Amino acid sequence: MNYNFDELIDRSKTNARKWSKDILIKEFQTTDILPMWIADMDFACPPPVIEAMQAVVDQRIYGYTYVPDTYYQAITDWNLRRHQWTIEKDWITLTHGTVSTLHYIVQAFCQPGDKVIVQTPGYQPFQRAVERHRCELVTNPLMLENGRYTLDLNDLEAKAKDPAVKLMIFCNPHNPTGRVWTAEELLEVGRICLENDVLIVSDEIHKDLCLYGHQPTSFASLSHSIADHCLICVSPNKAFNFGGLKSSYTVIPNADLRARLQKQLATHSITSPNVFAVPALIAAYTRCDDWLDQLTAYIEKNIDLVRNFINTSLPNVTLIHPEATYLAWLDFRAVGLSHHQLQKLLIHEGRLALESGNDFIADGEGFARMNLGCPRAIVEEALQRLSQCLSKI
Repeated sequence: MNYNFDELIDRSKTNARKWSKDILIKEFQTTDILPMWIADMDFACPPPVIEAMQAVVDQRIYGYTYVPDTYYQAITDWNLRRHQWTIEKDWITLTHGTVSTLHYIVQAFCQPGDKVIVQTPGYQPFQRAVERHRCELVTNPLMLENGRYTLDLNDLEAKAKDPAVKLMIFCNPHNPTGRVWTAEELLEVGRICLENDVLIVSDEIHKDLCLYGHQPTSFASLSHSIADHCLICVSPNKAFNFGGLKSSYTVIPNADLRARLQKQLATHSITSPNVFAVPALIAAYTRCDDWLDQLTAYIEKNIDLVRNFINTSLPNVTLIHPEATYLAWLDFRAVGLSHHQLQKLLIHEGRLALESGNDFIADGEGFARMNLGCPRAIVEEALQRLSQCLSKI
């Protein structure tokens, strides 16, 4: 079956944060703007997911539910089939969203004053998960070399030696840069963390959206010793576009670590799942491989369009070519504007809502993130607006 990713769906009256006029006023001070910012897609969910949720609607009663064995089987089969990663049912714990899970992890494994390492530029909720629980954020800046980000392992090793460092929250694949970390890179990170007793918390929610033949590697698949030191955060929400269901899970091979997190979740009554989330995940992981393959091919063409347009028409802008995700990290530093000037130009002249680089944890000055998880006509319109506003400099 061929899926129509060119369909334009009006989300402006659906309380979608990305398109809501109230939210756009709050974030960008205008509604006359094309939303290319927050990381959800403008594509309809796969038909099997919609059918599975419609079946729940048709039951007409939405009481408390539980997690059936088919949920665990769908997760283990999917990760083996798509990622060659063998996991056991007992390793899986249902959670209610990856961001909230990071808060529970910090609560479970850190005390106030402890330190947590993150790579930068980094996803802002990582910082909030650390600092709201009175811990200290330690940044490990990525290195941008020849248009590609790499890990600064020397800096990471030096900072991991601090005995106050208890966790590292690692994004794999990385948001916003789009890097798919290699097994060799991850092994070095794992070695550093093991030698310094730093627990690895790996956010792997973008791994189903690897592009151009890149293959993700889960930290927990590298070795038994590294797996024993990992908490892996996973979710179908990004790839299948149902972030509002808060359908996520952790994979934790170490029984003691798993019990500590489960105790923290129970403290906050994170038990019974969303009545729609479980059937949506099962449908996505058992019946939607072809849809996801077509989606990633469509996103690749969107990225190719942006790259070619920038190369031919926007000489002062650089696309950091993504190896995963539908998010384009754009380098505007050669344009020669301050952060404030760039934002003003994009919003008021380009009428474009991009995610400012300064909305990320450090090292985003002069950058912006563009969401390409949308029909091609929207991408084409965004590029024209971008060209027109930059031509006014």
